[in-house]
Amino acid sequence: MSQSNGPLTGLKVVEFVGIGPGPHVAMLLADLGAEVVRIERPGGQAMNPVVERARHRVEVDLKSPEGHQFVLDALSHADVLVEGYRPGVMERLGLGPEVLMELNQRLIFARMTGWGQDGPLAKAAGHDLNYIAITGALDAIGKKGDLPIPPQNLVGDFGGGSMYCAFGILAALYERERSGKGQVVDAAIVDGVTSLMSFFFGQPANAIRTTKRGHGLLGGAAHFYRCYTCADGKEVSVGAIEPQFYAELLERADAPAELREGQLDIANWEDYTDKLAALFKTRTQSDWCELLEGTDACFAPVLPLDEARDHPHMKARDVYVEHGGTWHTAPAPRFSRTPGTIRDSARDGEDVVARWKQEG
Repeated sequence: MSQSNGPLTGLKVVEFVGIGPGPHVAMLLADLGAEVVRIERPGGQAMNPVVERARHRVEVDLKSPEGHQFVLDALSHADVLVEGYRPGVMERLGLGPEVLMELNQRLIFARMTGWGQDGPLAKAAGHDLNYIAITGALDAIGKKGDLPIPPQNLVGDFGGGSMYCAFGILAALYERERSGKGQVVDAAIVDGVTSLMSFFFGQPANAIRTTKRGHGLLGGAAHFYRCYTCADGKEVSVGAIEPQFYAELLERADAPAELREGQLDIANWEDYTDKLAALFKTRTQSDWCELLEGTDACFAPVLPLDEARDHPHMKARDVYVEHGGTWHTAPAPRFSRTPGTIRDSARDGEDVVARWKQEG
């Protein structure tokens, strides 16, 4: 495996195999230089070469004395543990916080779950959609009069899950510099998504700024903040909220004159949407890109995932990187002195733990 000089170089992480946000947490840390030993079940196979990159893999039978001791050896020298089991599983394996943090008082024990470590639902099964359903986020997503639309698993697993878990790990590492002690990070998707909804709690509720499904400025009702279909069936997005950006959109698009008045009058939105929908159907997506992209009209084409890497802006920033015959997402965020790197995984976890023990 190639070396990294990212900002987390030298950080020792043990990841217990899982799905969803847990592996994404480990990827974020590994991309920025952390050395991640991934504990896998015997006979397990990698599922996702992008999200599971840059791992030192090792198969371990956690129920065997030898496997249990191997994990104890690894965690006695690790900085961070990332696990996504249901509450109580690590304890039943003899690997709960009480055991591990007595063994290694500097350990950051990151627990990535949907419902959290406590509460009536803590030990129930669930997935992203269920977690965002009870936070108010799912109720706000979709068309007026229709059922909510699942936003893939971006809002829950990753937005409110892995990103908050990674943030919590880094915060705990920063605090450890002062106290010398680790701690448990209880990263629950329901907590993270609720935090993402803070903006809507902090603003006055009214007809424009509302989370009512299919209503409001950000919910798809506003004619100036939504998507439209083009002549070729492809789609574009407009987000011209500010008056000056809205004026530029209308001028460059040669929109009907009456749209220039009453932008924020909700009574106009349905009619104005129909007029803009008719206008956008007169040109192809590429025509609209030539006319509007790069201006202050707040415009972008709606691209399928397999076309996004060919967009000129994304190509110029190398947002996608071909590595080992596979397209990868580039490490993010970016650093001026210690950039992250994309690295291959290898089945050398046992050797890495042996080195950790030797280094002390």
